[in-house]
Amino acid sequence: MKFLSLFTALQESAQAHSSEGSPDLQGMLLHHLLDGSELEFKILGRGFEFQLPHFEPLHVGGLTIDLSPTKHVVFMFLAALLCLLVFIPIGRAMRDKYTDRAPSGLANAMEALVIYFRDEVVRRNIGHGADAYTGYILTLFFFILFMNLLGLMPFGATATGNFMVTGALALMTFVVVEISGMRTLGFKGYMRTIFYAPPGLPPIGQAALLVILTPVEFLGKLTKPFALMIRLFANMMAGHTLVLSMLGFIFLFAGIGAAKWFVAGGSVLIVIAIMALEVFVAFLQAYIFAMLSAVFIGLIRHAH
Repeated sequence: MKFLSLFTALQESAQAHSSEGSPDLQGMLLHHLLDGSELEFKILGRGFEFQLPHFEPLHVGGLTIDLSPTKHVVFMFLAALLCLLVFIPIGRAMRDKYTDRAPSGLANAMEALVIYFRDEVVRRNIGHGADAYTGYILTLFFFILFMNLLGLMPFGATATGNFMVTGALALMTFVVVEISGMRTLGFKGYMRTIFYAPPGLPPIGQAALLVILTPVEFLGKLTKPFALMIRLFANMMAGHTLVLSMLGFIFLFAGIGAAKWFVAGGSVLIVIAIMALEVFVAFLQAYIFAMLSAVFIGLIRHAH
């Protein structure tokens, strides 16, 4: 009955928008997808809106830095807080309570997940010395996962649907990868990952290969974090765009008589199916980002 009443209210809201004129579906879509300076707690236009504080930009030379919080920043910090609230109690319980017996409940599930990541993702892809990177890979996975899931909650916002967030995550992985390569290979070995020519060639052949391969190797270093950034951003943005577009059909066809109920019902059913798929995508994209980070670390540690 609650679902039916919500469905009816949604259709009535669409009818009201239709009677006022053609609805601005593009504006509605961008309003919910893009970042903003307010947090909305509204259902069918009813509720309240919380305006986030605005700080004066900092001017450093010719650079302007705006530290004002946005809704994506708020949910990014909320995801970080959830990581702390989940793992600090579990870590203390593992240290104090489960020293002489197997953990149970949530601690048992988390232990299994951590062991899986350590053995099947980190050690398998990085090799010797992989345990030093387990904490970083796990932090990436859970931080991205919580941001993805918060975007599926009512009144939530998907921080990973902002390419500035995914770009910052990819930049951190890029820094970890390059520092790991320099520490493992040494400066000379690291430079060979950029300037490399196979041994056994005559000098002119090595020079020719250096001219060809050096730009390729350098671009390869940049395309890896770029691919991480775009993959996570595009997958999270695409799902939300599809959901909002399907709901937009309710407003678009609100004035076509009895057929509007079939359009609305079909749209809602499709949205429910997509939202179920979105939960799977949230886990999958967090896993792929973490796994590829481990793969890139392992590749540079064993380069040439």
